[in-house]
Amino acid sequence: MACDPRGNRGICLRLARSARAATKQQRCESADAGEMDCASKVHPLKLNRMPVRNTTARWGAVSQTLHWVVVALIITQFVLINLELDLPLGAAKLALLAKHKSVGITILMLAAVRLIWRWLNPSPLLPDTLKAYERAIAYVSNTSLYVLMFAMPLTGWMMSSARNFPVSWFNLIQLPDLVAPDRELYRFLHETHETLAWMLVAVAGLHVLGALKHHFLLKDDVLRRMLPFTRTPR
Repeated sequence: MACDPRGNRGICLRLARSARAATKQQRCESADAGEMDCASKVHPLKLNRMPVRNTTARWGAVSQTLHWVVVALIITQFVLINLELDLPLGAAKLALLAKHKSVGITILMLAAVRLIWRWLNPSPLLPDTLKAYERAIAYVSNTSLYVLMFAMPLTGWMMSSARNFPVSWFNLIQLPDLVAPDRELYRFLHETHETLAWMLVAVAGLHVLGALKHHFLLKDDVLRRMLPFTRTPR
């Protein structure tokens, strides 16, 4: 279609842009694969956009967000409990314990959301180069992390109930007691909670070491596919 420059200038500009886009697309369609990556040159933003759902190649935006938020909250828990141990019995100590309980309930809720989301989505496949025992270790460590994300908040909640201490979520929602007051049960749950905390440290450490091994020694995409702003094959 010819464009008369004495006519509508806006129409002429749109026609010129359309012609340039068509020419670029024709060049891409006829170019060799080794000469240029047309998809990355023409649509860079489309390639960099993080998918919401998981694929078999990488974790989606929802899974990544849940993962790193829970990691931050678990670190927060260890900071809070260490600060609380250094305080004498009083209002400041009780306030830190209340925050510790609220963050624990938050982890419990996010763990449930994360597990449901994982059931509804595919999981990225492990590299074919892994040996059978390495796959077994990965499965056991991941399963253990999920179990601990549920077990720790629940034992802490029951521990408070056994001591007849109330549990609320940031003073917004009062939660019911899970067990009746019982001093012996409280002591048992307290020891269990501490044991689970050390188990979480050990399993999380193994998880981190495995991710670093994949990234620096095996040089695959296992770590990158859980990191935002990174590229992995789709």
